[in-house]
Amino acid sequence: MEPDRDLERMALQERRLRLARFDAASAWRLGERLKALAEARGVAVAIEIRIAGRPVFAYTMPGSTPANADWARRKCNTVDLLQHASYAIGRTPPKEGLTAVQRMGLPVRDYAVAGGGFPLAVDGAGVIGAVAVSGLPERDDHALVVEALAELCGVALAEVCLPAS
Repeated sequence: MEPDRDLERMALQERRLRLARFDAASAWRLGERLKALAEARGVAVAIEIRIAGRPVFAYTMPGSTPANADWARRKCNTVDLLQHASYAIGRTPPKEGLTAVQRMGLPVRDYAVAGGGFPLAVDGAGVIGAVAVSGLPERDDHALVVEALAELCGVALAEVCLPAS
């Protein structure tokens, strides 16, 4: 895994995975798709989707833990505040020895920079929400969200997925 290459690809993901519109019905479809993808892989995740900071979809699959739901919450908090993928924020090299979370003095109890949180952006409006999953290794959490969003946006996954690790 090369951080620079991953960061470039995640910037591309954030540019390409934008929606014409996104509302509660869209959140439900995205949440259902994330659940279906996880079930197809035989894995259990917690899913949280927010619009304007308000949870509109939350689901913890059988086999996931309360800690997974808490990680999803913390990843959404990070995306809501910084408006970038939580994995990208975590992979960004520290500036002057401090990560973005450290520079801002954010409590780790409420913010997580692990993979799995992604901004929900709408054309003409910018970032309007966040989606997060937790339960897999962080790169896999991120990849699951990207796959579901690519499908929802009509973007070929091969065009935006992270390179194999």
